[in-house]
Amino acid sequence: MRALIVEDNTEIREDLTRILKKAGFVVDAAADGSQGLYYALEYPIDIAIIDLGLPEVSGMDIIKNIRTKNLDYPVLILTARNRWQDRVEGLEAGADDYLDKPCHHEELLARLRALLRRTGRWAQTEFDCGPIRLNTSEQRVYLNDEEVSLTAYEYKVLQHLMLHAGEVISKTDLTESMYDDDSDRDSNVIEVFIRRLRMKLDKDNTLGPIETLRGRGYRFTLPRNNQ
Repeated sequence: MRALIVEDNTEIREDLTRILKKAGFVVDAAADGSQGLYYALEYPIDIAIIDLGLPEVSGMDIIKNIRTKNLDYPVLILTARNRWQDRVEGLEAGADDYLDKPCHHEELLARLRALLRRTGRWAQTEFDCGPIRLNTSEQRVYLNDEEVSLTAYEYKVLQHLMLHAGEVISKTDLTESMYDDDSDRDSNVIEVFIRRLRMKLDKDNTLGPIETLRGRGYRFTLPRNNQ
Protein backbone atom coordinates (compact mmCIF):
# COMPACT_ATOMS: atom_id res chain seq x y z
CA MET A 1 0.00 0.00 0.00
CA ARG A 2 1.57 3.26 -1.17
CA ALA A 3 0.90 6.57 0.58
CA LEU A 4 1.79 10.09 -0.50
CA ILE A 5 2.51 12.83 2.04
CA VAL A 6 2.68 16.44 0.83
CA GLU A 7 3.69 18.62 3.76
CA ASP A 8 6.17 21.52 3.85
CA ASN A 9 6.80 21.35 7.60
CA THR A 10 9.87 19.12 7.92
CA GLU A 11 9.12 17.89 11.44
CA ILE A 12 5.51 16.98 10.63
CA ARG A 13 6.47 15.38 7.30
CA GLU A 14 9.17 13.21 8.86
CA ASP A 15 6.88 12.26 11.74
CA LEU A 16 4.07 11.22 9.39
CA THR A 17 6.52 9.28 7.23
CA ARG A 18 7.77 7.35 10.25
CA ILE A 19 4.22 6.56 11.45
CA LEU A 20 3.02 5.33 8.07
CA LYS A 21 6.12 3.23 7.42
CA LYS A 22 5.68 1.60 10.81
CA ALA A 23 2.07 0.84 9.83
CA GLY A 24 3.28 -0.96 6.71
CA PHE A 25 2.92 1.72 4.03
CA VAL A 26 5.44 2.53 1.36
CA VAL A 27 5.74 6.32 1.60
CA ASP A 28 6.53 9.10 -0.86
CA ALA A 29 7.02 12.43 0.89
CA ALA A 30 7.10 15.81 -0.84
CA ALA A 31 8.19 19.09 0.75
CA ASP A 32 6.41 21.41 -1.70
CA GLY A 33 3.40 21.45 -3.98
CA SER A 34 5.33 21.09 -7.21
CA GLN A 35 7.03 17.88 -6.14
CA GLY A 36 3.81 16.68 -4.54
CA LEU A 37 1.85 17.22 -7.76
CA TYR A 38 4.41 15.21 -9.71
CA TYR A 39 4.20 12.29 -7.28
CA ALA A 40 0.40 12.52 -7.17
CA LEU A 41 0.04 12.21 -10.95
CA GLU A 42 2.97 9.97 -11.89
CA TYR A 43 3.29 7.46 -9.04
CA PRO A 44 0.92 4.52 -8.30
CA ILE A 45 -0.49 6.12 -5.15
CA ASP A 46 -3.14 4.33 -3.08
CA ILE A 47 -3.88 7.19 -0.67
CA ALA A 48 -2.65 10.76 -0.16
CA ILE A 49 -2.28 13.15 2.78
CA ILE A 50 -2.09 16.72 1.51
CA ASP A 51 -1.57 19.98 3.37
CA LEU A 52 -3.45 22.94 1.89
CA GLY A 53 -0.87 25.67 2.58
CA LEU A 54 2.05 24.62 0.38
CA PRO A 55 4.74 26.55 -1.49
CA GLU A 56 4.79 26.61 -5.32
CA VAL A 57 1.51 24.72 -5.86
CA SER A 58 -1.32 24.82 -3.33
CA GLY A 59 -2.80 21.67 -1.84
CA MET A 60 -6.14 22.67 -3.32
CA ASP A 61 -4.65 22.72 -6.83
CA ILE A 62 -3.02 19.33 -6.30
CA ILE A 63 -6.38 17.82 -5.35
CA LYS A 64 -8.09 19.41 -8.35
CA ASN A 65 -5.40 18.04 -10.67
CA ILE A 66 -5.73 14.55 -9.19
CA ARG A 67 -9.46 14.51 -9.88
CA THR A 68 -9.11 16.18 -13.30
CA LYS A 69 -6.86 13.27 -14.30
CA ASN A 70 -9.58 10.87 -13.09
CA LEU A 71 -7.38 9.41 -10.38
CA ASP A 72 -9.74 8.05 -7.76
CA TYR A 73 -7.50 7.24 -4.80
CA PRO A 74 -8.65 8.78 -1.49
CA VAL A 75 -7.24 12.10 -0.34
CA LEU A 76 -7.07 13.28 3.26
CA ILE A 77 -6.56 17.00 3.85
CA LEU A 78 -4.25 17.80 6.75
CA THR A 79 -4.56 21.46 7.65
CA ALA A 80 -3.92 24.02 10.37
CA ARG A 81 -6.43 26.42 8.85
CA ASN A 82 -9.39 27.21 11.05
CA ARG A 83 -11.79 28.51 8.39
CA TRP A 84 -14.57 26.05 7.72
CA GLN A 85 -14.73 27.46 4.19
CA ASP A 86 -11.28 26.02 3.45
CA ARG A 87 -12.43 22.56 4.48
CA VAL A 88 -15.57 22.80 2.39
CA GLU A 89 -13.57 23.99 -0.63
CA GLY A 90 -11.14 21.11 -0.18
CA LEU A 91 -13.95 18.55 -0.07
CA GLU A 92 -15.62 20.13 -3.09
CA ALA A 93 -12.30 20.01 -4.94
CA GLY A 94 -12.29 16.25 -4.51
CA ALA A 95 -10.82 15.45 -1.10
CA ASP A 96 -12.48 12.66 0.86
CA ASP A 97 -11.85 13.77 4.44
CA TYR A 98 -9.88 16.30 6.50
CA LEU A 99 -8.00 16.32 9.78
CA ASP A 100 -6.78 19.30 11.78
CA LYS A 101 -3.14 19.75 12.78
CA PRO A 102 -1.82 18.69 15.19
CA CYS A 103 -3.48 15.27 15.06
CA HIS A 104 -3.25 12.08 17.09
CA HIS A 105 -1.40 9.32 15.27
CA GLU A 106 -4.05 6.73 16.10
CA GLU A 107 -6.80 8.91 14.66
CA LEU A 108 -4.80 9.57 11.50
CA LEU A 109 -4.27 5.86 10.85
CA ALA A 110 -7.92 5.13 11.63
CA ARG A 111 -9.04 7.78 9.12
CA LEU A 112 -6.71 6.42 6.45
CA ARG A 113 -7.90 2.85 6.95
CA ALA A 114 -11.53 3.98 6.89
CA LEU A 115 -10.94 5.78 3.58
CA LEU A 116 -9.23 2.74 2.10
CA ARG A 117 -12.12 0.51 3.18
CA ARG A 118 -14.67 2.98 1.85
CA THR A 119 -13.04 3.09 -1.57
CA GLY A 120 -12.57 -0.67 -1.73
CA ARG A 121 -8.77 -0.47 -1.80
CA TRP A 122 -8.45 -2.11 1.57
CA ALA A 123 -11.71 -3.89 2.32
CA GLN A 124 -10.46 -5.40 5.56
CA THR A 125 -7.25 -6.15 7.40
CA GLU A 126 -7.46 -9.78 6.33
CA PHE A 127 -8.72 -11.24 3.07
CA ASP A 128 -8.57 -14.48 1.13
CA CYS A 129 -7.90 -15.27 -2.50
CA GLY A 130 -8.57 -18.96 -2.90
CA PRO A 131 -6.47 -20.83 -0.30
CA ILE A 132 -4.14 -17.84 0.17
CA ARG A 133 -4.89 -15.54 3.11
CA LEU A 134 -3.13 -12.22 3.70
CA ASN A 135 -3.27 -10.21 6.93
CA THR A 136 -2.27 -6.59 6.28
CA SER A 137 -2.03 -5.55 9.94
CA GLU A 138 0.25 -8.44 10.95
CA GLN A 139 1.88 -8.64 7.50
CA ARG A 140 1.50 -12.42 7.48
CA VAL A 141 0.52 -14.77 4.67
CA TYR A 142 -1.09 -18.19 4.97
CA LEU A 143 -1.56 -21.02 2.48
CA ASN A 144 -4.29 -23.47 3.50
CA ASP A 145 -4.06 -21.96 7.03
CA GLU A 146 -0.33 -22.64 7.30
CA GLU A 147 1.90 -19.56 7.53
CA VAL A 148 4.24 -18.96 4.60
CA SER A 149 7.59 -17.35 5.39
CA LEU A 150 8.13 -14.35 3.12
CA THR A 151 10.77 -11.65 3.03
CA ALA A 152 9.65 -8.04 3.39
CA TYR A 153 9.90 -7.42 -0.36
CA GLU A 154 8.14 -10.67 -1.25
CA TYR A 155 5.30 -9.65 1.04
CA LYS A 156 5.03 -6.19 -0.56
CA VAL A 157 4.83 -7.68 -4.05
CA LEU A 158 2.20 -10.23 -3.03
CA GLN A 159 0.13 -7.65 -1.12
CA HIS A 160 0.04 -5.33 -4.12
CA LEU A 161 -0.98 -8.14 -6.45
CA MET A 162 -3.68 -9.46 -4.12
CA LEU A 163 -5.10 -6.01 -3.40
CA HIS A 164 -5.47 -5.62 -7.16
CA ALA A 165 -6.51 -9.21 -7.87
CA GLY A 166 -7.66 -9.65 -11.47
CA GLU A 167 -5.96 -6.45 -12.66
CA VAL A 168 -2.89 -6.30 -14.90
CA ILE A 169 -0.06 -4.77 -12.87
CA SER A 170 2.99 -3.56 -14.76
CA LYS A 171 6.50 -4.30 -13.59
CA THR A 172 6.94 -0.57 -13.01
CA ASP A 173 3.91 -0.40 -10.71
CA LEU A 174 5.15 -3.40 -8.75
CA THR A 175 8.57 -1.83 -8.41
CA GLU A 176 7.05 1.44 -7.17
CA SER A 177 4.98 -0.49 -4.60
CA MET A 178 8.14 -2.04 -3.17
CA TYR A 179 10.50 0.86 -2.71
CA ASP A 180 10.37 4.12 -0.82
CA ASP A 181 11.12 7.30 -2.73
CA ASP A 182 14.74 7.51 -1.57
CA SER A 183 15.57 3.91 -2.47
CA ASP A 184 17.37 2.62 -5.54
CA ARG A 185 14.79 0.94 -7.74
CA ASP A 186 15.71 -2.09 -9.82
CA SER A 187 12.79 -3.48 -11.78
CA ASN A 188 14.77 -6.59 -12.72
CA VAL A 189 14.44 -8.01 -9.21
CA ILE A 190 10.65 -8.24 -9.67
CA GLU A 191 11.13 -11.39 -11.72
CA VAL A 192 13.13 -12.90 -8.87
CA PHE A 193 10.41 -12.12 -6.32
CA ILE A 194 7.67 -13.44 -8.60
CA ARG A 195 9.58 -16.69 -9.06
CA ARG A 196 10.08 -17.05 -5.30
CA LEU A 197 6.41 -16.37 -4.61
CA ARG A 198 5.36 -19.01 -7.12
CA MET A 199 7.67 -21.54 -5.46
CA LYS A 200 6.36 -20.77 -1.98
CA LEU A 201 2.67 -20.52 -2.85
CA ASP A 202 2.36 -23.04 -5.65
CA LYS A 203 4.99 -25.74 -5.22
CA ASP A 204 2.93 -28.29 -7.17
CA ASN A 205 2.16 -25.82 -9.93
CA THR A 206 -1.58 -26.44 -9.53
CA LEU A 207 -2.90 -23.04 -8.42
CA GLY A 208 -1.26 -20.71 -10.91
CA PRO A 209 -1.87 -17.64 -8.68
CA ILE A 210 0.41 -15.27 -10.60
CA GLU A 211 0.10 -14.96 -14.36
CA THR A 212 2.82 -13.38 -16.51
CA LEU A 213 1.55 -11.25 -19.38
CA ARG A 214 4.48 -10.73 -21.71
CA GLY A 215 5.21 -7.06 -22.26
CA ARG A 216 2.38 -6.00 -19.93
CA GLY A 217 3.17 -7.25 -16.44
CA TYR A 218 1.53 -9.64 -14.01
CA ARG A 219 -1.95 -10.55 -12.80
CA PHE A 220 -3.06 -12.30 -9.62
CA THR A 221 -5.55 -14.80 -10.97
CA LEU A 222 -7.31 -15.98 -7.79
CA PRO A 223 -10.42 -13.85 -7.06
CA ARG A 224 -11.27 -12.51 -3.62
CA ASN A 225 -13.34 -15.08 -1.72
CA ASN A 226 -15.71 -12.36 -0.45
CA GLN A 227 -16.52 -10.99 -3.90
